[in-house]
Amino acid sequence: MTGNGIPDEYLDGYARILAAVASTGRRLTRDELLARRELGERAAEAGFGLRALVGAHLAAARIHWPVTTSPSNASTGTGTSTGTSTSTSTTDSVLAAIEQAVDAFAEGYERAQRLAVRQEVAARREFIDDLLYGRSDLGRLAERAERFGLRLSYEHAVAVAEGFVAYDEEDAVPRSVEQALIGRFGDRSVLLTTKAGRLVCIAPGDQGEVLAYFAKQAFAATDGGRVAIGRPRPGVGGVVQSYEEALNVLDLAERLDLDGPVLHAAELLVYPVLTRDRQAMTELVLSALGPLEAARGGAEPLIETLSVYFDAGCVAAEAARRLSLSVRALTYRLERIHKLTGADPADPVHRYTLQTAVIGARLMDWPAKSF
Repeated sequence: MTGNGIPDEYLDGYARILAAVASTGRRLTRDELLARRELGERAAEAGFGLRALVGAHLAAARIHWPVTTSPSNASTGTGTSTGTSTSTSTTDSVLAAIEQAVDAFAEGYERAQRLAVRQEVAARREFIDDLLYGRSDLGRLAERAERFGLRLSYEHAVAVAEGFVAYDEEDAVPRSVEQALIGRFGDRSVLLTTKAGRLVCIAPGDQGEVLAYFAKQAFAATDGGRVAIGRPRPGVGGVVQSYEEALNVLDLAERLDLDGPVLHAAELLVYPVLTRDRQAMTELVLSALGPLEAARGGAEPLIETLSVYFDAGCVAAEAARRLSLSVRALTYRLERIHKLTGADPADPVHRYTLQTAVIGARLMDWPAKSF
């Protein structure tokens, strides 16, 4: 064991190499270099720090520094006393050997570290894929989760951020969001990753402030991307459910052009309910809005008019502004809809049927896609 706690096995053969180099002036052989690399790999796998290992090599070089014995006054003939010294050429050879040995050792050490990092990244990615897709044995998945800071016996919620480009874990955007989270909350059993080009944050269900902060940071980092937050769910399968809820919300937001950078699944439960019975929704859309296909220009302009009118709270002036129409032109369109469908958008009784049908049409991309 060296003075700094490095076992002697990682210096095996080092002193012999220095002695051989001092006597011959040669460089290290291929086998010697290979042996130093292998020792470096083993030291990395054992968890020793590179700084301490290099220090151990330098200390061993000082202890085993080769010397030669020569007459101290041979050039003057004044005496026969002897001393020890190392010639300049020998010193150069030994220093070159130390450089070669340490470089080969560090190369092996770094190679082992790179391999360990790749294996860790691969294991993390495999765990994330299994977690978000609900694959693998649940008990084993829960055990693996603890390695990455998650305790899946508790409730967890998932937030998903979607930008204008796809991201992976090595990109600057995910790293900046992760650094912001760590800087604000430290280690709170939060996992931030990417999946299918989106940012994904998994946090304990009782820590809504973490996901809210993630949403804020992700919105800024993605230059105005959209964030969806699933409901907290218990157990291993709860992460999958919350993740899928968040994805469904993003899909709904795109189809319905929902406002707001942050959308919560808990606030949008009505939409999955409306589309759960697709056959019933199809019949409603065709019954309530089908007659609009007889209008000049087809049904789409009138469906857009209804959608904006409802989103504006049925305020004609605001809806006209959003559609870049005059109030008179908007009123004409509403009257046309009334005449074709028999339902008056201004009548509260008819309004609910038309609004539900419009939501269904947007969710099912009708009439662009026929039933």
